[in-house]
Amino acid sequence: MAKAIHSMIRVLDEQRSLAFYDKAFGLKVAERLAFEGFTLVYLSNGNSEFELELTINHGRTEPYSLGDGYGHLAFSVDDLEAEHARFESLGLNPTPLKELKLEGKPRARFFFVQDPDGYKIEMLQRGGRYK
Repeated sequence: MAKAIHSMIRVLDEQRSLAFYDKAFGLKVAERLAFEGFTLVYLSNGNSEFELELTINHGRTEPYSLGDGYGHLAFSVDDLEAEHARFESLGLNPTPLKELKLEGKPRARFFFVQDPDGYKIEMLQRGGRYK
């Protein structure tokens, strides 16, 4: 069976992105591979084997256009309210907490934050399908 191992996003400023993902999610550099023309940085934490791959194209000065096809990354946490308050205290500008209901039953509690390149990241209350 196939196993999901990473998701890749292109970022403009490596240090700015590393600082954001560390501050927001505790993601640290697992490996950094510098090639001619581009660098790949794999980020992870001890909560999951899944990694976020940052691609930095050398010499790029213009922000990437995210287009209308990009969705979001998602992280789950034990205490959504505490995480929301932490994001606010760090100046990360999270969206207000929201709840989705289906047939009158709560299905998800969440908020979003954007990284320095404009990628949306969803923070979900852990439980149910969001383990």
